[in-house]
Amino acid sequence: MAQAEQTLQEVLEAFDFGAPVVGAIRYGCGHINDTFVVHTQPENTCCRRFILQRMSAAAFKHPDQLMENIIGVTEYLGREVKSHGGDRSREAMEVIRPKNGATYYTDSQGGAWRLYPFVEGTVCRQTADTPELFAASGRAFGRFQRLLKDYPADTLYETIPHFHDTEDRLAKFKAAVQADKLGRAGDCRTEIDFVLAREKDCSVALDALRAGRLPLRVTHNDTKLNNVLMDAETGEGICIIDLDTVMPGLVLYDFGDSIRFGANHCAEDETDLSKVNLDVNLFAAYTAAFLEGTGDSLSNEEIEYLPWGAKLMTLECGMRFLTDHLEGDSYFHISREGQNLDRCRTQFKLVADMEEHWGELEAIVRKYLK
Repeated sequence: MAQAEQTLQEVLEAFDFGAPVVGAIRYGCGHINDTFVVHTQPENTCCRRFILQRMSAAAFKHPDQLMENIIGVTEYLGREVKSHGGDRSREAMEVIRPKNGATYYTDSQGGAWRLYPFVEGTVCRQTADTPELFAASGRAFGRFQRLLKDYPADTLYETIPHFHDTEDRLAKFKAAVQADKLGRAGDCRTEIDFVLAREKDCSVALDALRAGRLPLRVTHNDTKLNNVLMDAETGEGICIIDLDTVMPGLVLYDFGDSIRFGANHCAEDETDLSKVNLDVNLFAAYTAAFLEGTGDSLSNEEIEYLPWGAKLMTLECGMRFLTDHLEGDSYFHISREGQNLDRCRTQFKLVADMEEHWGELEAIVRKYLK
């Protein structure tokens, strides 16, 4: 038996599935953790499935802190869902502890593994093919915020330090430009100058946090469409998944990352920038749905800053692509030369488009002020 098979068998034996395991196969499209779907066969009933994951040692150096965050948040979410009359088994993730009672299982090779029930009757979409689907994800992420509004965010660990710290991202970008270890800076002077012209923007959200205008909240920090499980019949988002980046943050981070990802119709590495544009109608649809989900849990200041979330998350992402390009493409995987520079350019084109439509974006969110 190969080492990988031996390890998987060891891990399967470390958990109590409540029924015999009849199969375990790789599952999903994730690029960070190793994910398997485990099939079991209870007596006198249909197959029951589970999601088994080996957490990435490269991405997450402290699995104990990561799992403490996830267990705290999922247990709290579960109580909130039940108190609102919801179905806890479908609307909040649940961590199944290994037989030893720990928060995760460490295999003989040092790998860290966790287990969740499979949420049946759901689908995971990779792209927002319709405005309705994009809006459904907005309601789900907004509801996630509302249910966690009283969770003490300052008790969470930073699983990835400075993840959405735009000032820190700017400092790392400047260092990469200064070092220019591959001699690439000369070929992307336009993109470098684009960032430097918006240096003050990088402090807008953090200045508001430091001044007390924006509160620290529990944020997901990776609000792509494929991190929402959609009900297969209704098309509504019912469960937020991939909680590895749940950390203290600002609500505009979650809103802004969704807009960056979904309020346009281009590939992330589109080379024809004429195809890269912010869809204001999609921005409006997502805003309405997100704020429907948050209910009355956000302050007027948080609502007013939502356009800044869209701009800053997009600018930050572009900076990260450009930094990686300058440093040799060591973080974001590439399939062709210059791909990270192209990714950077699409983000900056979206930022420029947001700036062009800034008055419209502000008018859209202003309608929801209390």
